Amino acid sequence: MADHGRSTLPLPDYDHLPIGGLESRVRSLTAGEVEELLAYERTHADRLPVTELLTSRLEQLKAGAEPTSGDPGALRPERSERHGGSPVSPATSPQPSSPPPHGTPDQRGKPKGNRT
Repeated sequence: MADHGRSTLPLPDYDHLPIGGLESRVRSLTAGEVEELLAYERTHADRLPVTELLTSRLEQLKAGAEPTSGDPGALRPERSERHGGSPVSPATSPQPSSPPPHGTPDQRGKPKGNRT
């Protein structure tokens, strides 16, 4: 296996992609490009979820799947223009609640030493 430099990998910023971003972007690659990433991954970080993802995609391509149209240099999912913050609004928030009581005033416990 040849040692691949980061600058020659089929996906820009490959080392910095989250697995979710990698999964969507690897679909635009050919079998040869996926094999190149797999070889690089195995000789560098060797992350099991990534090698499983790349191996699975390679098997799909070898079984006849075609690369999807897409730009491997497109914006990463985590950089897309989304509104930050929680989708929960005051209208969809649950009613505030108090934690359950740790006993009731009319059921006082005995110290452990006084049990008979």
